[in-house]
Amino acid sequence: MNLAEGQVAVVTGAASGVGLALARRFAADGLKVVLADVEAGALEKAAAALREEGAVVHARVVDVGEREEVVALAEETYERFGAVHVLCNNAGVGSGAEGRMWEHDPNDWKWAFAVNVWGVFHGIQAFVPRMLAGGEPGHVVNTSSGDGGIAPLPTASVYAVTKSAVVTMTESLYAHLRAEHARVGASVLFPGPHMLRTGLWESHRNRPVRYAKQRPRRTPYRSLGQWEAAMREAGKEVRFTPVEEVADFVVDGIRADRFWLLPPSEHSDAQIRARSRSMLDRADPAYLENFVLD
Repeated sequence: MNLAEGQVAVVTGAASGVGLALARRFAADGLKVVLADVEAGALEKAAAALREEGAVVHARVVDVGEREEVVALAEETYERFGAVHVLCNNAGVGSGAEGRMWEHDPNDWKWAFAVNVWGVFHGIQAFVPRMLAGGEPGHVVNTSSGDGGIAPLPTASVYAVTKSAVVTMTESLYAHLRAEHARVGASVLFPGPHMLRTGLWESHRNRPVRYAKQRPRRTPYRSLGQWEAAMREAGKEVRFTPVEEVADFVVDGIRADRFWLLPPSEHSDAQIRARSRSMLDRADPAYLENFVLD
């Protein structure tokens, strides 16, 4: 589809990181932007900054894990703007799980699935029927990750499982839209190709009480800065992709109607080949050996 001035883009997880970069890029192209995020203060700050830059902005505090809140977002958006042309189901959290999978707190799984999986489905169900009924060109972008979307990082297995689910959900959405001969496209986004400086590492700051840990963590949460310092101390190179580059990549992908928004990367390509070869050969997943916990 062609992105044009006056169209409407909805972005979840829009108060920071990739979500805010997407909103800024859409606004720069003249689109009206609807920002949704669970963090009220950061959301208002982001919306105010965009308005100062001349953007038409609507912001609403939304927990995407709650279906009613996403439906209310859709209703409010259509009442205000009358249409939606781009939907970015981008909100995501890291679960904060630690230890072996069988030791994980069940609420780590419940919270991660509520946001990362159910949140995407709630967005699809709340917006896509309205987008189809409007009859205008549109596009849905669902944010996955190389962790799970390509191959799991066992040290972050809960997150990986949810992001794998997002890929399959988006593949299914694509097939359903094609079956309807819809003017709405679908893409799955793998932000990167390198690490991102986002608030994902501090997801616990917004963890709802209903998903509180049932037992305290054995180790403190580690910030991105602490992880980066540990990696450099170990002599490992750390590279970051600016979130603005991710937003540019998404816009180009929407315009090209590209399903796989997967930036070129030798590492990712090697993982894809190794996993595919393992499946085709009916062999053990040797591509995970470098990540197995001690």
